[in-house]
Amino acid sequence: MHANIVLLPGDGIGPEVVAEGRQVLEAIAKSGGHTFTFTEHLIGGIAIDTHGTALTDETVEACRKADAILLGAVGGFKWDNPSAAVRPEQGLLRIRQELGLFANLRPVKIFPQLVDSSPVRPERLKDVDLMFVRELTGGIYFGKPQLRETVDGKTRAVDSMVYTDDEIRRVVRLAFRLAQGRRKKVTSVDKANVLETSRLWRTVAAEVAAEFPDVTLENQLVDSAAMRLIQNPASFDVVVTENMFGDILTDEASVLAGSLGMSPSASLSEGKLGLYEPIHGSAPDIAGKGIANPIGTILSVAMLLRNSLGLEAEAKAVELAVARALEAGARTADLGGKSSTSEMGALIRQKMAG
Repeated sequence: MHANIVLLPGDGIGPEVVAEGRQVLEAIAKSGGHTFTFTEHLIGGIAIDTHGTALTDETVEACRKADAILLGAVGGFKWDNPSAAVRPEQGLLRIRQELGLFANLRPVKIFPQLVDSSPVRPERLKDVDLMFVRELTGGIYFGKPQLRETVDGKTRAVDSMVYTDDEIRRVVRLAFRLAQGRRKKVTSVDKANVLETSRLWRTVAAEVAAEFPDVTLENQLVDSAAMRLIQNPASFDVVVTENMFGDILTDEASVLAGSLGMSPSASLSEGKLGLYEPIHGSAPDIAGKGIANPIGTILSVAMLLRNSLGLEAEAKAVELAVARALEAGARTADLGGKSSTSEMGALIRQKMAG
């Protein structure tokens, strides 16, 4: 097959890990007789420095025309000013909106070889295999009004959490479809005892559940869900939640796997187009040192192959190669080892080849 893939390396360790992801895609193309065409564009801090904006119209248009997008990370010490008019994170928020990337999928699966790398007791990690589905284009990150003002001599800030029933319905419906191919259980996380948006969320989730009689729905408040993620993570199958709750809970869940560097993600539209990225951020403290863990990016490549390109066998081959590299003892610094970024990537590609 032929596919056009846009690369958005971004800032910090983004270029280092995206380079390893590209090499995995090139190896897949070579072994499978596919043709992958790559174009590279700027996003985040480097785009601000070059163009004065975190995401240009030209980059948005290139992404629209792509079959898939592989992103590294945005941000860093240089742009770490929350009061700045233009910030790296604006690039991420805009691309999600422009491309209609309404659902963020973050799988959490424990590699047996890394059980000792997690701060959670090994017995609690047994059989953990869950999928987070986070709503990505609504909620408090996008709600209006959003402002800061002075009232009666006091500074007042406002963020609005806004959801419509159709925004909720499409992401919850996706979670149920995913659950049908898994263990047929959806946990909908909200704060319905306090928030009106959560009460709407719970109502719509119940309506969607009626469409999927083969899937069990449970509702859970976000604070107790956070506790349960550590106490009994194996009890979850598919977890669906709104934007901010998902942002927080998925970072918590990444600890189960031993390191943020292990966690991939996919941001999906209603079509085949998807944006794929590791969840670890730009890690500016280690940028340029060649020690970043590329596994989150490489597993994101597997999700790209599966979800946007329909190459299930190739996706499984990448995931198996990661497991084999870990079995061989390869560990980057975040996992307590000494493998460099390039060494880890090279070993995974070697394991892909057999």
